[in-house]
Amino acid sequence: MSSFLIVGLGSIGRRHLGNLRTLGYTDVVLCRTGKGPSGAAPIEGYRTEHSLAAALSHRPIATIVANPTSLHLETALHAAEAGSHLLIEKPVSHSEEGLDRLAAVVEARALKVLVGFQFRFHPGLLAVKRLIEEERIGPILSFHAHWGEYLPDWHPGEDYRQGYSARADLGGGVLLTLCHPFDYLRWLLGEVRTVAASTSHGGLNLDVEDTADVILSFESGVTGTVHLDYLQRPPSHWLRLTGARGTILWDNADGAVRVWHVETRDWETIPAPAGFERNTMFLAEMRHFLDCLEGKVEPRVTLTDGVRALQIALAAKRAATEGRTIEVRHA
Repeated sequence: MSSFLIVGLGSIGRRHLGNLRTLGYTDVVLCRTGKGPSGAAPIEGYRTEHSLAAALSHRPIATIVANPTSLHLETALHAAEAGSHLLIEKPVSHSEEGLDRLAAVVEARALKVLVGFQFRFHPGLLAVKRLIEEERIGPILSFHAHWGEYLPDWHPGEDYRQGYSARADLGGGVLLTLCHPFDYLRWLLGEVRTVAASTSHGGLNLDVEDTADVILSFESGVTGTVHLDYLQRPPSHWLRLTGARGTILWDNADGAVRVWHVETRDWETIPAPAGFERNTMFLAEMRHFLDCLEGKVEPRVTLTDGVRALQIALAAKRAATEGRTIEVRHA
């Protein structure tokens, strides 16, 4: 397999580089254009280009798009036009503009696209999906997803205000940056029909929202809420599903799933596999991407999936701004 290209050398780009190396792939070109926040140390031992055109001249078989959100579409489109398969970090963009063009190029060139929603590879959430499909607690009636994590603690030693998560011009804000629940809820429960939301900006004095509460109504009739914030200490990320005959809880803190059933009136615990840690998801995601490139499987998170999650996040932004419920279109 010929070379990979990684565009963006922040924490996620470096993580993908490390995982490629772990899996035995060392023919990697790095691209650092300087358009995003700077400050990360250079990486020795790899070809590093400072323009996307120069990086794509190496004809990589696949491009990993890991630069700031507002640059994802431009990068992905140029790479796709050059015939490169894509792993695009979430969200796929900061707006829907131009995504139809990317989809057309991808289809015309028969490219593989995987969107970087790594929680689809979490063993706990895979167990939750299985429990739902088995109707272990009966039909799902409602849910609540909660994710709060103090932004200044994400990358110690860096000025959090300069990162893409904190800047409107780079596609930041809690609704886009912490959009994982919109993807995994849609994966678990089906398509979203309507979105209502409330946001606030005061906790960290940013020009993006740092807190959001979102109400999602699904086409299946399931309704529930998603809370996201950049403020909570200690961090907390969990999902509760209420069914006709019990409750399912997943907690990212220990990776475990807990199930309560009306017949047993007790909790059953499904622990995370031995040795599981955060990078396990990213490593599984990269293995899957490599399998996609070799034609063994189809992408678990398609470009369409990425667009749908973005539509939910953008609908929440509109709902909060306009003070009304927004219908999510699926065209």
